[in-house]
Amino acid sequence: MNADVPRVMWHLLEPLHAVTYFAPEARQAADAAGMRGFWMGYFAMRAAPLGPVGPDVVTAAFHGFHPGRVSRALPDAWTFAPPAAVLRARLDGAGAALRRLLAGAPAGPADVAAAAALAWEAAGHADTAGRVLGAANQALPAPDEPYLKLWQAATTLREHRGDGHVAVLVAHGVSPVQAHLLKAAADETGIDVLRAGRHWAADDWAAGAAGLRERGWLDGSDRLTALGARERDRIERLTDEAAAGPWRALGEERTAALSRLLHPLATAVVESGTLPVPNPMGLSWPPVLPVLPGGEDAPRTHPEA
Repeated sequence: MNADVPRVMWHLLEPLHAVTYFAPEARQAADAAGMRGFWMGYFAMRAAPLGPVGPDVVTAAFHGFHPGRVSRALPDAWTFAPPAAVLRARLDGAGAALRRLLAGAPAGPADVAAAAALAWEAAGHADTAGRVLGAANQALPAPDEPYLKLWQAATTLREHRGDGHVAVLVAHGVSPVQAHLLKAAADETGIDVLRAGRHWAADDWAAGAAGLRERGWLDGSDRLTALGARERDRIERLTDEAAAGPWRALGEERTAALSRLLHPLATAVVESGTLPVPNPMGLSWPPVLPVLPGGEDAPRTHPEA
């Protein structure tokens, strides 16, 4: 399989998933379910497939957050709404957001339904051994409505990829703080965005940077060295390889067909301004996306500004 496929598909699916973090409909649905503030809604809605878990489990699974950030939301969130109600709220919020954002997209309801069917099939092929968030999302039933089905499939696939990424980071001895520092050093996102959201203390950031400098991955200005760039590229390549299973199972032609269906949908979400830039995911738009094998008539995006 073309080595670019997993990264291309992440770029096309992540905007659809990410409405659950940034769209006002998602926040309203969380508030209506009883969540108290953005972060309680974030942790409860993302963790709900796992059941009423506590902060230690979520801190470990999510990897990037200071434990104190998580423990301010969990387990208190489950006293306001059980996981089943939170799961319903996150579908309601994401569905409402996608219906609004995609209303003016060139792709119509039939295209959304076709994309949902292919994405759901791909998500069903995800190997979830050792991947807790991917497995928990994959186990959820298929929603009937195409917008909801597409969002849930995108979510399963991104959590599957994320679980693999965490495994690669752990295998390379990269801590949560260091993972953020590497992302910022590669200009994928702003360090201030990560500092504000992940809630690590100044001493934690300093210690993480010192460790990366000792390994020769960062220079004195906290920029990637040649060695750091190679090692980070290796981490990203291994992440892509670990995320390839669903697309290998779906096959080149059907994966390319899905990419053609997703392109106008992802573009509509990003161009709406719903997703901030920079953002914690490191998603920029438009990225450089190669045309996938079998998808020669797919639209190309333009190089990043």
